[in-house]
Amino acid sequence: QVQLVESGGGLVQTGGSLRLTCAFSGRTGDRFNIAWFRQAPGMERKFVSVVDWRGDVTDYADSVKGRFAIARDNMKRLVHLQMNSLKPEDTAVYYCAADANWNVLSTIEPDYEYWGQGTPVTVSS
Repeated sequence: QVQLVESGGGLVQTGGSLRLTCAFSGRTGDRFNIAWFRQAPGMERKFVSVVDWRGDVTDYADSVKGRFAIARDNMKRLVHLQMNSLKPEDTAVYYCAADANWNVLSTIEPDYEYWGQGTPVTVSS
């Protein structure tokens, strides 16, 4: 079982930055990859970024490459999503999710068994 709690969302102007944090907890030694997804109003939830269980391998959606950076600190049990050069189209509720199938870095929502409650991000134009 993995518990995930997101924080750091808020209101920011176009071009601004935010850092989201996902605090994770579970059995010590469990390996799981952690991803960020987002859901804009009236839209399906979409993949944003993922980091493997070690924090060594990452992947990003094309829409955020070069602007967002994911990082994992297993000692503190945190995953951060640094979001720079924000655009109005980045407005969404951001969720972190955990996948215990740690040997495959998935970008597919159904592969993720555990989810946080989400944190809202609003980018004003």
